[in-house]
Amino acid sequence: MEQQFSYRKYVWQQFKKNRPALFAFRFISVMATIALFANIIANEKPLYCSYKGETYFPAVREYAVDLGIVQWPAELLNLSWKSEEYESVIWAPVPYGATEFDFMNDKYRSPFDDQDVASARWHHWLGTDEQGRDVLSGVIHGTQTAFLVGIVSVTITLIIGILLGSLAGFYGDFDLKISRVRFWMNIVFIPIAFFYGFQVRAYTISDSFAESAYFGFGQIFLSFFIFLLALTLLNFLLWPFKKIPFLGKKVALPLDLIINRIIEVVVSVPGLILIMAVVAIIAKPSIFVVMILIGLMGWTGIARLVRAEMLRVRKMEFIDAAKSFGFSDFRTIFIHALPNCMTPVFIAAAFGIAGAILTESTLSFLGIGVAPEDVTWGSLLNAGRSNQHAHWLILTPGIAIFLVVTFFNLIGEGLTDALDPRQKK
Repeated sequence: MEQQFSYRKYVWQQFKKNRPALFAFRFISVMATIALFANIIANEKPLYCSYKGETYFPAVREYAVDLGIVQWPAELLNLSWKSEEYESVIWAPVPYGATEFDFMNDKYRSPFDDQDVASARWHHWLGTDEQGRDVLSGVIHGTQTAFLVGIVSVTITLIIGILLGSLAGFYGDFDLKISRVRFWMNIVFIPIAFFYGFQVRAYTISDSFAESAYFGFGQIFLSFFIFLLALTLLNFLLWPFKKIPFLGKKVALPLDLIINRIIEVVVSVPGLILIMAVVAIIAKPSIFVVMILIGLMGWTGIARLVRAEMLRVRKMEFIDAAKSFGFSDFRTIFIHALPNCMTPVFIAAAFGIAGAILTESTLSFLGIGVAPEDVTWGSLLNAGRSNQHAHWLILTPGIAIFLVVTFFNLIGEGLTDALDPRQKK
């Protein structure tokens, strides 16, 4: 029986022919696994312990605590994990947390120095920083931060870029028609809705950012909801005027032109400088803020790629067939047209993750956007800057940044070859 053709299998076969890209994919898979299980690989808490007749899995429970799903039991809340006596215990492979201080081995203890530890099991294999924090644990947990920033920021980028790019490419400047009264009155309504959504609440938003980044972005989302609600209500008031022939006549909305002008405005703003400026006004730095800002500044390239592909796809026969069946524009765009525009998006996403990780590392190195207690690859480099003799603080995170960024770029190049029939070997 003849094997059925699968486009995914074809792409994978083509991708595997690129040996550097395949090796990069395997390396990134290993790093992603390290990031996912960072709390289990490196933790000052035991993986398993029997304490006062009860059985606990503290390192695993820490995941749920960080997500806010559960809380620590009262008997474990302020427990000094390494000074307690257990009936039985299993420690993590790296028995140090990223923010744990080892005061017996502080002041930049080298991996090759004599360390004040009970046995080789507790040795700091990549040394410590000035405060005695384990560098190996910091690199492992920095991997988790790097991948989280890359994935979350690129997800935001994809959502905004795909939405705006597909709308601009599908409708162009002439295919989206609205009534004349709606066209002209929305020029007035949008500033009014913006005033009630954002301008009136400016002090509330500012005070929320002073309290916490989460509250600040929550207030921005609330303002955006108020903006949309006000705009919808104002448009609802126009329905009687649409019955007047002159005012109800359909005119084309130049959606492609509008979105392209928005893209040009965003591109003209230096992204790194804007992120630094926004982070500077937030009272409590948070990596969550950095993720959102990187995503909000990086969507323009995706939007342009999707727009270009949509301009090509919308002229194909299956789009005409979908329209002839009476399918809605929403279904035609996102069910039929968009899946045929995603090839360059996957490639751009791979490069985008590398760029996001590099941007976050740059900000962390400058001490911007992350809380002082957070350990990232950039913050380790920053710690090494104050003592150039502590080469282990610079070498390990520097190599990690170089390899991850390089290998994500190699994956992007491999996808370019695998998804482009003209590059078939």
